[in-house]
Amino acid sequence: MRAYDFAPLWRSTIGFDRLLDLFDAAQRAEGEDHYPPYNIERQSEDRYQISLALAGFSPDEITVTAEQNVLSIEGRKTEAANKDYLYQGISARHFKRTFNLADYVKVEGASFENGLLQIRLVREIPETMKPRRIPIGAAAAEAQIENKRAA
Repeated sequence: MRAYDFAPLWRSTIGFDRLLDLFDAAQRAEGEDHYPPYNIERQSEDRYQISLALAGFSPDEITVTAEQNVLSIEGRKTEAANKDYLYQGISARHFKRTFNLADYVKVEGASFENGLLQIRLVREIPETMKPRRIPIGAAAAEAQIENKRAA
């Protein structure tokens, strides 16, 4: 893949640092480990779900942390003593997977069932940030209202 230089954008933009950092990190993460496998599902306009396949893990071996705009999922397998595997095809390695969340996206909850960790996300935009319709009044009507207030 071709590498892009974002330096000119950093010099000429203000307030887009986080976005440019995300582009830069995504470009460098090409050789990233793809364990554990996961899905990101859009359930509605403001609801999402991340599902991670965590075969062999129990809920007490998984930590889900949401801090600012980053969601981290970490798995630490407890070592089972005296197990003599003839073949071990189920991975038992530690992992840490992080997801960058957009502004106003919050973790609603998590559940673990049948080897799938499901994390529910919701985007809650404050009322002040939502678009609102501005009524258009006639100039004559506004003048009459002002005259009544003055009288």
